[in-house]
Amino acid sequence: MLAAYFKYKSLNFSILGISLDVDSQKWLQAIKEDKLPWTQVSDLKGGNNEAALLFGVQSIPMNFLIDPNGIIISKNLRGRELENKLTEIFEVK
Repeated sequence: MLAAYFKYKSLNFSILGISLDVDSQKWLQAIKEDKLPWTQVSDLKGGNNEAALLFGVQSIPMNFLIDPNGIIISKNLRGRELENKLTEIFEVK
């Protein structure tokens, strides 16, 4: 995710991290240790996190690619699959 973020952030690609944590200190420490530069949110309600419930997130890691219109275009892509999809989306024609 870090590589994708830095490669595409200038092309209107962003990441929103939604945490299922309940302990704010552990959550903030993990963000710091993993050096995550994107926006992170948590209401510290664990599995009852309102943002997670909105998207149907029941476990992590989970990810969604959402277009500028709010449409989910893909989900749970990792590694090469994620890179291929992002290349397809952001390919300059």
